[in-house]
Amino acid sequence: MNSPQMATLARVVYFFEHLSPDNLLELPLVYADDAWFKDPFNEVKGLAEIGRIFAHMFVQADSARFVVTSQLAQDQAAFLTWDFEFKMKRFSMAPQSIRGATHLHFNDAGLVTYHRDYWDAAEELYEKLPLLSGLMRILKRAARN
Repeated sequence: MNSPQMATLARVVYFFEHLSPDNLLELPLVYADDAWFKDPFNEVKGLAEIGRIFAHMFVQADSARFVVTSQLAQDQAAFLTWDFEFKMKRFSMAPQSIRGATHLHFNDAGLVTYHRDYWDAAEELYEKLPLLSGLMRILKRAARN
């Protein structure tokens, strides 16, 4: 990885690890205008829609933060693994953590054009919700038999 790639990745990691409602206006410094974003619940294109997803995250969760645990980069792509730490505003105020990964592509200006998050919504989220946790245990047991 050359120095510009390292600088781009370091800037993106810093942004994710310091993401807050206050710095959502910095999205244009990280994402291209027509960037594509997908996670287990959303698939959107464009800065406004990506900003809406991040803003909604802060509406739903308290003390939300990403901790990047590893990073790999090659050419104009990167792969990050992370822990998303938060407290739910509803259901339970106990600290929660979701482990996941992000695949990124960058344009020549070093802006993200492709952002795909991978994490298991069933294991990492649904099993932690009081109303769904029992159902998830039943479904897991049924799938093993």
